[in-house]
This record gives sequence, structure tokens and C-alpha cells, in this order.
Amino acid sequence: MSEIAATTVHEAYAFACMRCGYGWEQAYEIEHHVDGSGRPYVVYRANGERVPSPLSTPTCANCEGHVVRIMRAGRVSLAQQLLPPRRAARKAAAREAAARKAAAREAAERQAAEREAAERQAAGAAGRSPAALAPAGGAERPHHRQLSGLLRPFHRR
Repeated sequence: MSEIAATTVHEAYAFACMRCGYGWEQAYEIEHHVDGSGRPYVVYRANGERVPSPLSTPTCANCEGHVVRIMRAGRVSLAQQLLPPRRAARKAAAREAAARKAAAREAAERQAAEREAAERQAAGAAGRSPAALAPAGGAERPHHRQLSGLLRPFHRR
């Protein structure tokens, strides 16, 4: 098969998967050829590799679904610019929440240590030994209150 006069056209398309919502754009080099018997045929290339026609069998790169809408180039990128970056925004929000939680934990620990120091100092001034304030067993455990005890002031009498 001999080829006669190939012309190359550059085209780009935007795709949106109707199954998962994934959107992407792809540029193609479309080579128009005529075989030896005079019949035209077309070769599509993306990133230098030969690929099947995106107009006949588009496949979602995310979920491999085949219900894909084809649009003119620029539609997906325009829509993505209008939307806030979801993944980056979620990561940033998670980092901020973790930083706030760590700061609150540090502040609570600092306040507890200051209270304990004040209690020990007050106990020393009152003549009690600081060892009497420490819990039995040597390890200091936080006091857990029961929900019923916390709600007691709100009970009707």
C-alpha cells in the first residue's frame, strides 16, 4: 500500500464522563492520508502515539466508562477554573483543622500543668505534702466524669 500526500491537522477536544463526572482535554494530530487505491483514511496521534479515533470510541481515563460527552476544546478547563480546587482545598482544610486541634490540645495541657502547679503550691503553703496530691500508683490519670453527673444540675426536683 503506498501513501499519497498526507496532510496534518491539529485539533483538541474536551471530554466529560457522564458516569463519574471526570473531565479532561486532549490535543490530537490528525493525519489525512490516501491509500494506493485512492481511498482516504485518517490516523489520530496523541502525544506522538497512534490512538483510535476519539470521536468513535471515547473511554473515560478515570472509570473506563464509555458514556463520554465530547465538546470543543477549552470547555473542561474553563469549568475547572470556575470550581474551587477540591482535592487541594480538602487537604488544606484538613491541615488547618489538625493544626487548630494540636494548638487547642497544647493550650489545654499547658493550662492543666499551670493549675496543677498552682494546686501544689497552695498545698505546700497549707502544710500538706505534694505527695498527698498525687494519685496512688504514681501515674496521673485524668478525671472522667459521668454524663449523669454532668447533667445533675439540670434535673427537675
